[in-house]
This record gives sequence, C-alpha cells and structure tokens, in this order.
Amino acid sequence: DHRVVLFSQFSSMVDLLDDYCRQVCTLLCVQHVGSTNRVQRMVNLQSFNAPGSKVFLFLMTTRAGGLGINLQTADTCILFDSDWNPQQDLQAMGRA
Repeated sequence: DHRVVLFSQFSSMVDLLDDYCRQVCTLLCVQHVGSTNRVQRMVNLQSFNAPGSKVFLFLMTTRAGGLGINLQTADTCILFDSDWNPQQDLQAMGRA
C-alpha cells in the first residue's frame, strides 16, 4: 500500500527508471518530465492519487514544473540523484 515519488535531475534517467520498473520489476509507475503535456500530467496525477490505486511509483524530474502538482498520497520521497543547485531539490521535495 505504499506510494513512492522518485526525483531525478535528468529526464533520460527518468525514462531509464521507467523502463526498468515496468519490464524488470513489473511495477506500475507514471512519470512527469518537462515535456509532459498538461492533459497527460492531470491523468497521471489522478491515477497516482486515486484511492486504492495500483500505481506504486511517480517518477519526476527535479526541474519539471511543479505548479498544480499534489502528491500528498505518497509516503516515501526519494532523490535518485541530487541537482547541482540544492534549491531545486528543496523545491522538488516541497511538491511531495
């Protein structure tokens, strides 16, 4: 029943983690990077935050736009790799 938010500095790393989680670990996950459109972002947020959701992992870049993102259903927040600017990491954690 856990829900995890994982932040990475690089969108290519988010793509690799997404592939790994889906193919090797068979975990359900969604991702949000800077190029994710508004509609897909809302679908991903709703599927992650829905009661009884099977989505375990929300992958996000530290620099992805955080406006309107509510990930309060997550109980674990992981910084996969830290940003060179610590303020970006603090803002990313503030989103969750």
